[in-house]
Amino acid sequence: VSHQKTDWNSIHSRICHLLLPVLRPQSCFHSEKDRKQGKEQLLRNQESLIAVALSTAQGFLWAGKPMEAMPAALQALRFSSRLSGPASLQLLPIYLLLAEASTGAGRPRQAAKYLSQAQWIVLQSPDCSAALQSKLHRGLGLFSIAEGNLDQALYHLANDVYLATAEFGLNSVEVSGGYFHMANIFFHQNKMDAANSLYTEV
Repeated sequence: VSHQKTDWNSIHSRICHLLLPVLRPQSCFHSEKDRKQGKEQLLRNQESLIAVALSTAQGFLWAGKPMEAMPAALQALRFSSRLSGPASLQLLPIYLLLAEASTGAGRPRQAAKYLSQAQWIVLQSPDCSAALQSKLHRGLGLFSIAEGNLDQALYHLANDVYLATAEFGLNSVEVSGGYFHMANIFFHQNKMDAANSLYTEV
């Protein structure tokens, strides 16, 4: 009952109206035009459902509620993998979000599993953009911080900065997150010159 209540409060109350058109059996169409319109409508409904689930999960994470973020992120994963396939790059941000929520909820083994899945997708996708690889390294860096492995965290965050710079440019906002997390590590290591330099860069 508690799982159902959490699930309802997290996501199902927001997507109930979107589930029926996506999950019900498809109608029989009498013409190719109707069939095409039906497929396009189904695709729009699936994309809307995924967008609502993802934004809801992200909102809970930003509000510091990782447990509430999990059901919404899992719904996004379910419908995204159904739409794009289990090895699609579309799943990468969802796996990273699930890893962040799992880490925040004190479930490091689950977080590691989601990060491994994200890494596998990147390895299977030679055309993966530097932007997505940057997000992966940031996720790995934040997980390493949570695990207390600061050297590993700095390695991943440096890769995050490098890849974000390659994709967006040296002075882009996208680069600032990696710098910020690196600065925090140096601050906690009492390396104030490095920390202040990176905070200034941010």
